[in-house]
Amino acid sequence: MANLIIIGAQWGDEGKGKIVDLLAEQVNCVVRFQGGNNAGHTIVVDGRKFILHLIPSGILHPGKMCLIGNGVVVDPAVLVEEMDGLLRGGLPVSPQNLMISRHAHLIMPYHQALDLARESKKGKAKIGTTGRGIGPCYEDRAGRTGIRVHDLFDESLFRQKLAQNLEEKNFMLQQFFGAEPLALEPIADQYLALGQRLQPFAGNVSQYLDRIMGTGRHVLFEGAQGTHLDIDHGTYPFVTSSNTVAGHACCGAGVGPTRIDAVLGVIKAYTTRVGGGPFTTELQDSTGEYIQERGGEFGATTGRPRRCGWLDMMVVRSSVRLNGLAGLIMTKLDVLTGIPALKVAVAYECDGDRPETMPNELRSLEACGPIYEEFPGWEEDIRGVRRFADLPGNAQNYLRAVEEMAGVPLAIVSVGPGRDENIILQHPFADR
Repeated sequence: MANLIIIGAQWGDEGKGKIVDLLAEQVNCVVRFQGGNNAGHTIVVDGRKFILHLIPSGILHPGKMCLIGNGVVVDPAVLVEEMDGLLRGGLPVSPQNLMISRHAHLIMPYHQALDLARESKKGKAKIGTTGRGIGPCYEDRAGRTGIRVHDLFDESLFRQKLAQNLEEKNFMLQQFFGAEPLALEPIADQYLALGQRLQPFAGNVSQYLDRIMGTGRHVLFEGAQGTHLDIDHGTYPFVTSSNTVAGHACCGAGVGPTRIDAVLGVIKAYTTRVGGGPFTTELQDSTGEYIQERGGEFGATTGRPRRCGWLDMMVVRSSVRLNGLAGLIMTKLDVLTGIPALKVAVAYECDGDRPETMPNELRSLEACGPIYEEFPGWEEDIRGVRRFADLPGNAQNYLRAVEEMAGVPLAIVSVGPGRDENIILQHPFADR
């Protein structure tokens, strides 16, 4: 048995979807445990591109059970649209391969309206939210006024909760933000119809996982976003609204921590970030543009261009500590091909000091500058490489240096977007 967590070790967009898709072949079920449809996983299979927002990447493999845990906030319209898109692509989606926790909270239209109104009001001080209603939904969850999946199956209770929430939300939208109010009936009609579609998929994810783990089968926990977008441990307030670190996998799926065997962190060979917030190694020059264009660094959910910069080992080492990483998986090594000299931030200088770890207070981090170590690049095309020894010498040196600075080994190196474009150094399930 092996129960593994795959987590993003930077600011999200590290390529977790491809890695989960790769590893899903070895497991019985894949679990998504936090976040919402502000995340997007892009996976290329046989030249076909799939973009998933809520459904775990394992859905692309026949015979795998995909679970959406209680820690996820679900926009039911987006979920149904995603299901229909997969069905149109010839991929089966049924209660036999997809289960949604009855206790997951629903993103409502008023969450989206509030999200957009707040960002608009902040002007230049905006955080860079996707406007999908994620934050306001988590607020209602914490405030105990949220509507959950199972509420869709009780019409009178759903209408009661919706009416109570709309009274408050419309007051805020009109009186504080100067926005238009929302009507109850169109929302009720839409969501109750969506509830009829989703009811066969709703279940007790925690109980299902307990049964699967009890029979010794493999489970893969799929995180969304990245460690440094964590609501507690990230670059607050430029973070997401959920806990993205590995420890939350247990809360967001309903399993005990003793059931987890290992945690692996996914990093890019460089660093990207979407939206606002400090980014110590950001490149605002032709090299940054080269990485952005060659790496296709545009959001799978929003299409927004990602900010690009050199690999930051202060970020990676903090993620190793916060998640208890047993190893790293590096994606997009091929994107660095053709850059004559590569830089890696090995430390920070902050007002004359060199902190031991990445500061997590905003002003302290903004005051930091990177201390770089330089590595020679390579010109050879590496997308066809499948063994470490066949990589150019400079690429090998780059990877060895990352391992040494991170303090944990590399398990997999991705050298292209395709499912088979990987170098397996140590298969995560080999000894489990």
